[in-house]
Amino acid sequence: MALISDELYESLQKNCKGNYINVDPENILCYRDMESFNKLVSGIFEYNILEPWCEKDENQPPLRRSLIEKFPRKNFLKTDLKLLVVTCPTYTDFLSDYWTNDDNVRTALHIHKGSIGTWIKCHRDRRFKYDISSSVEYHANLSRKGYRSLIYSGDHDMVFPFLGTQEWMRSLNYSIVDDWRPWNSNGQVAGYTRTYSNQMTFATVKGAGHIAPTHKPKECFDMFSRWISKKAL
Repeated sequence: MALISDELYESLQKNCKGNYINVDPENILCYRDMESFNKLVSGIFEYNILEPWCEKDENQPPLRRSLIEKFPRKNFLKTDLKLLVVTCPTYTDFLSDYWTNDDNVRTALHIHKGSIGTWIKCHRDRRFKYDISSSVEYHANLSRKGYRSLIYSGDHDMVFPFLGTQEWMRSLNYSIVDDWRPWNSNGQVAGYTRTYSNQMTFATVKGAGHIAPTHKPKECFDMFSRWISKKAL
């Protein structure tokens, strides 16, 4: 995506030998290359590199003053909400916290008062144990049993890039049934797709990031509608 130079890319490959996560601090050349890489992408919004990067800053002035007046922060006893400008990609997360913790919403959802505390979108409690490092074996097990699957990736997601999705799919060693081709939505190329044996379909969503349906709802709806109806994308 033209975020780094060819020279740095080649140097990373040579010095890091494919290991870019747990870099050996004694590997000085790789460590320096990674420092250069991290500096170059430090201003990129990793979940969708096309969108602006916004620092979560308490001092940023909110553009929706009416929202703050309607739902003052004093109503949120234990939140760490931060006021974001409306153009920030994470502004919807900010809104969802307000919406979900509103008394009228909770009443509509039949949440008994006092039964739970403040709702938080992503609970990063360290007490949770992450004991599944890979889901590939589950995909392999289900596909061998004949279950159809649709695997898709936004092609501008830097957190879990589509290249990584393709890599684990190739590791299953399924033969290609329908080779790489574009798929369309509203008369335009919306991404690219490939179908493997064992009824596994892979698709990219052009211009989408980590949560593709959020960035390209119409295209993703067309993609899913065709797949669930057993039609070609």
